[in-house]
Amino acid sequence: MKKIFLLFILLFGVGNLLAQEQNRAIVTAVPFLQVSADARASGIGDMGVATSADVYSQQWNAAKYPFAEDKLGIGLSYTPYMSSLSNDTGLLNLNFYNKINERSAFAFSLRYFGIGETLFKQDEDDAGQIVKPNELAFDGSYSLKLSEKFAMSVTGRYIHSNLEIQQGNSSGHASGSFAVDIAGYFQTEETAFKNFNGIWRAGFNISNLGPKLKYNGDSGSESFLPANLKVGGGFDFIFDQDNTLAASMELNKLLVPSPQNDQTNAQYQETGFVKGAFSSFTDAPGGFSEELKEVTWALGLEYLYQKSFALRTGYFHESSEKGNRKYLTLGAGFKYKKVKFDFSYLSSAAKQKSPLDNMIRFSLSFNIGDNATAGIEEQEQEKPAN
Repeated sequence: MKKIFLLFILLFGVGNLLAQEQNRAIVTAVPFLQVSADARASGIGDMGVATSADVYSQQWNAAKYPFAEDKLGIGLSYTPYMSSLSNDTGLLNLNFYNKINERSAFAFSLRYFGIGETLFKQDEDDAGQIVKPNELAFDGSYSLKLSEKFAMSVTGRYIHSNLEIQQGNSSGHASGSFAVDIAGYFQTEETAFKNFNGIWRAGFNISNLGPKLKYNGDSGSESFLPANLKVGGGFDFIFDQDNTLAASMELNKLLVPSPQNDQTNAQYQETGFVKGAFSSFTDAPGGFSEELKEVTWALGLEYLYQKSFALRTGYFHESSEKGNRKYLTLGAGFKYKKVKFDFSYLSSAAKQKSPLDNMIRFSLSFNIGDNATAGIEEQEQEKPAN
């Protein structure tokens, strides 16, 4: 796996991995799939499995789309990466969804992680080789309401990773794989309480389940996809027609085997992705206490004024023994007619810096067509009677 593992460390900074190898931080292929690709989710602690639906729901929980207020949406976002070291590294995200009717929707998305031109040297005397590593994922999903309050979705994903550095007669090559997501989303009708109205929300997403990526024919060259389980919930405090405060929380766990004591890389790679997903709940060498450390959590708040202006904040936490990502997030959003602009800011709360530390992320979305409910009711009225 010529330099693949090194690239993962340099690009994504997964904890103090080399200095804390004994802490068994889990490293997977294509970690960009775990990076929040839109500014709204980034502003509320990098979460979205149980937040209200928007055009970027594909990454978080595609089952939210049937609950979207608008019939159709298009979104474009960009996340700069390691801007202090490079000005051409970033994550580009393009999303599209369309509500077929009141109960179902389909969506597509493209995520492209480009690293730009990188000069890679074997040693200080090497003239170096210019490479352009990149990765992408293309998704398609279908979601359906199974009741007025609950929907599920299935997402298919093609993943392409080109991080291999060719050297002479090296057999290395770009790698590809397929993965699926299975998600569910629950949302109540607006309910009256004593001093405010409210909406309950909950969701789950089992994502990136698929065969491992293989970059060459060498033993041990396979890498697990970042299969992941997200669960979360939230509540919208609707104080009046102009003011809403949405509170959300989310838990995440990688469905990837934990590295074992005295285990070689070849032995680790012998585990299949299906077996690895099931065993990931019980295989931590440190027992249940270590399993809990493999769970990340996030809390977030989003204030909406007239559904046109938003303020957001959140906190994300990961154990110091499993990557040590801890950061605060801030965000805001503005909506003018059918166009919405969001941005977010991340500040690390740990001693080690995140590659996204002090970065501003941007998202732009367009809501096309009439309000979904009004448009669908109009279509139903135009249908001839049987």
